Amino acid sequence: MTMMRELTLIGIRMESPNRAPVMMLRETEGYRYLPISIGSVEATAIAYEEQGLRPSRPLTHDLMRDLIEAWGVRLEAVEIVELKDAVFYAELLLDNGARVSARPSDSVALAVRLNTPIRCTEEVLREAGVATPEEEQAELERFRQFLDGVAPEDFSS
Repeated sequence: MTMMRELTLIGIRMESPNRAPVMMLRETEGYRYLPISIGSVEATAIAYEEQGLRPSRPLTHDLMRDLIEAWGVRLEAVEIVELKDAVFYAELLLDNGARVSARPSDSVALAVRLNTPIRCTEEVLREAGVATPEEEQAELERFRQFLDGVAPEDFSS
């Protein structure tokens, strides 16, 4: 059985020089961070939900949430299960035992809407996780404060 670690979404940051969005996840019971490059549409969807913004019409991830609820199934967890050729792979774990392959960005956008746990295999964290020394903790706190001030419009092209 694969060892899974629970993650927390820290937020989205813009990576220089091309200002590409990066989703930052952190081990709940640990010190490693998992940065994953994502598209601007997914970054906006995650940022909207984090900030409690409601568009006039449902976004794709809102539709996915509504379908899951309408069908009477529950999303038990989002799991980042593999890193292959610099591409992350995730699965949606439903309460009926089904596993649905998905991109991590879509999975997390759905997880934040449904308050669902986000997990990652130990193998992926070993390969792509970034350990943070104690002296960088203050800088990370400043980064968290920056994330609190970022608006979804900052991700539009």
